Amino acid sequence: MTARPSSLALIVDAHRVQPTRTSVWRWEQIASCAPQLEATMSRYLAQIAVSSRPGTVVAADLCLRCFAQHVCETDPACQRVADVERRHVESYKLALAARPGKDPTKPIAVATVRHKLGMLRTFFERVIDWGYDDAPRRVPVFTGDLPKADEPLPKFLDDPTAARFMSALARDPNLRRRLIVELLARTGMRVGELGGLRDDAVFRLSGTHWLRIPVGKLHNDRTVPLHPIVVDLIDEYQSKRGPSPTGLLVVRNDGQPFDRRTIYRYVDAVAKRAGTGHVHPHQLRHTLATQCINRGMSLEAIAALLGHRSPRMTLVYARISDDSVAEQYFAATRAVEAVSSRRPSGTEDALAGGPRRLLANGHCARPAQLDCTHQTICEGCGFFETGPQFIPVLRRQRHSAEELADFERARIFTELIDGLTTDPPAPQVHPG
Repeated sequence: MTARPSSLALIVDAHRVQPTRTSVWRWEQIASCAPQLEATMSRYLAQIAVSSRPGTVVAADLCLRCFAQHVCETDPACQRVADVERRHVESYKLALAARPGKDPTKPIAVATVRHKLGMLRTFFERVIDWGYDDAPRRVPVFTGDLPKADEPLPKFLDDPTAARFMSALARDPNLRRRLIVELLARTGMRVGELGGLRDDAVFRLSGTHWLRIPVGKLHNDRTVPLHPIVVDLIDEYQSKRGPSPTGLLVVRNDGQPFDRRTIYRYVDAVAKRAGTGHVHPHQLRHTLATQCINRGMSLEAIAALLGHRSPRMTLVYARISDDSVAEQYFAATRAVEAVSSRRPSGTEDALAGGPRRLLANGHCARPAQLDCTHQTICEGCGFFETGPQFIPVLRRQRHSAEELADFERARIFTELIDGLTTDPPAPQVHPG
């Protein structure tokens, strides 16, 4: 049996919490069944432990153990990574998809299946690229094996709910709890980043207080502006707490960093008092981003605030509420409603008759429900010429268009009239 690298064992043990619902073999069990398979996978894990975050290594460790266990149980003759064939992957895919999810009554999440198969594919790609002797000739996991990822909108608090939450937070009697939740809500930082804040993270530059957020999930640190409320809370908390025993900004009573579960409980306690239902800490991050983008903050500035490395990560918030879509939608509906309100009542056949559009030398009897791409084809042409003698006709045509709520056609006649007269421009008529 191959000895596990001590550094890798420490990483895995440090992140191991409760045992999984389905018992997964340990490496010792896998080594007793397929020693070479275990040795190659352990060698790979030791390599990525040098360059990847501990959480990534732990996830890869679990992924490879699950796959190795499945191979040992279904095909004991498969002793090496080089022996893994397409049939092993197809069998594993079916077994993986049949597992229950967090809720035993529901299947495993699609995202989980995609994540595990993706990590397995990465393993095969790397051992081939790295020239391992124990490697298959080709990658047995295809791109098409990975289920298509859903792209749900971020879960955020709408404006009334966010207002109730922040109002309840402002009345929280626990200073440390209020500071922690205010930091999450007003900076958009991640829970893991909050636990790593240093006691001297606040600094002042050009009259603004800034907060230095340490290297986090995306391997980058950043600075964010601090709201005056948070600045005052930090000053008050530090003065009451005294010197930090660990150099961290917020610590537990025993001087240790805050764990995620406690921060989750803090946020949920505020939500219960506010009557908003359960609120996850990451919802506060999504809420801040949504509020900022809806109030004119640029995507570049939001990306800098949240520490995004790719514009794609920030663009997801632009899908939540697009003001230009809303404005054009309501403008269109107002125009439709205006036409409907002016339509003669009592007409049995709406397509027969109806309001007529005034032309320069007659009328158009086209029913309002039928679209026409030629109604201003002449007036909108670059070769169209007119003169002051036609102003009365153009004014009557504009008036006719306004009565029919055809505001785009009315705008064309207004521009023609304005170009022929020195009179003050006519006021624009808008829907509603």
